[in-house]
Amino acid sequence: MHLKAVVALFALVAAVDANDRHARFAKRQSASTTTSSSVSSSASSTASAAASTSSGSASPVPTTPVGTTIPPLNQITSGMATPSTLPVTATYPAGATPPISGAPPLPTPFVFVASQWPPQDQIAPTNTSDVAQWMTELNGFDIPDLSPTTDGTCANNPTAVSEAAARGWWTCGGYTRATDITACPRLLTWGVSFDDGPAFYSEELLDYLSSKNLKSTFFTIGSRVVERPTVLVEEYMSGHEIAVHTWSHRPLTSLTTEQVVAELGYTRKVIKQVLGVTPTLMRPPYGDIDDRVRGISLAMGMIPVIWTRTPSGATFDTNDWRVPGGSVSGNQSYSTFLAILSNATTLTSGFIVLEHDLYAQTVDLAIGYTLPAAQSFTPSLTLNSIGQCMGIPSTNLYRESNQNSSFPYPNTTLAATNGTGGASGASTNGGATLNPAISLSAGIAALLAVAVSLL
Repeated sequence: MHLKAVVALFALVAAVDANDRHARFAKRQSASTTTSSSVSSSASSTASAAASTSSGSASPVPTTPVGTTIPPLNQITSGMATPSTLPVTATYPAGATPPISGAPPLPTPFVFVASQWPPQDQIAPTNTSDVAQWMTELNGFDIPDLSPTTDGTCANNPTAVSEAAARGWWTCGGYTRATDITACPRLLTWGVSFDDGPAFYSEELLDYLSSKNLKSTFFTIGSRVVERPTVLVEEYMSGHEIAVHTWSHRPLTSLTTEQVVAELGYTRKVIKQVLGVTPTLMRPPYGDIDDRVRGISLAMGMIPVIWTRTPSGATFDTNDWRVPGGSVSGNQSYSTFLAILSNATTLTSGFIVLEHDLYAQTVDLAIGYTLPAAQSFTPSLTLNSIGQCMGIPSTNLYRESNQNSSFPYPNTTLAATNGTGGASGASTNGGATLNPAISLSAGIAALLAVAVSLL
């Protein structure tokens, strides 16, 4: 009966490549200043990002000592000295109790054996027994039969662009569905998150967050987790939220269904081996998601999380990832963030911003500029992790401790919602009219809260 009640609620509620790849595709961008209010800029950055190919190299290696101060904005550039990493500040033995009620104790410390995992920073293979088993999780779900895009970009996929509204393609038009988390429901609340780690510079970010008593959601890359599992453990044990960001940071709409399953599956597998838990949130690289990718994600027990767009199409992307590549300066990225804060005051909900902890430049921008600016902003902002801002119980962020009996959620990816590409008005899902005035993310939060209350 509980499952039926939650399904009924769904029918009523509307809704880098980690490593040097980020720097390479950033260098290919125009040197012109990019603002958060430009839809074409967002599409262009995604296009160039997705078009780059992976070298499979490791994340940037630090070469100089950590300084005692954050560089001035005009010194946060692609050519800045790369600081060395801080040591892990806390270690936890096997059997330690996590801060999540009902979560299993920490497993034996992870030891990376390359032969047991896909090659780092390459699309995860599909001809394995793991993938065969994970494919069975799609049974019973209505996964739309959409052809993969050429490369996840708007420029190189004219047919897919013409069908963007129907296929729910976020990259080209900002189309979302009721199952996407795109903004915090509460006004002036920032859902803080960082992508592409755990990295060399995540420790500086963790120290800062701890000093300010802030929590974040970390969308992690499987290829980075195998490199720095102790950083992931510290993030988790410090009360931050851990989520999936794929194995190799490819545009998911460009992959086959089996490849999407492999990218998500191997990332959640390594997270579970390190932490003992399986995340229930994921973020598609570049925000590249359509109804096929949504259906796969939901079938595998992960809710998609994207960053906020305003009704006019402004995306809440700081462009911090462009700084290491040299197409955007620290000053320009910070100006974009200030524009994001200004746009946030015009919303009827909270917001989610795209930032990264992969590079020294992106971490310096976060701890030296964007996070302090948000904390001193007028009107006052509330900074939460995404789970916190959505009102999701911390137990429900991991499959092993999840208390929501309806999880994984029913496949409702065909519920259309507004997108900047032109979709508008009420839409239907299973015959029930969805009111576009209802916040999509608020709907997700309400569903999760009610599901727990029904237990």
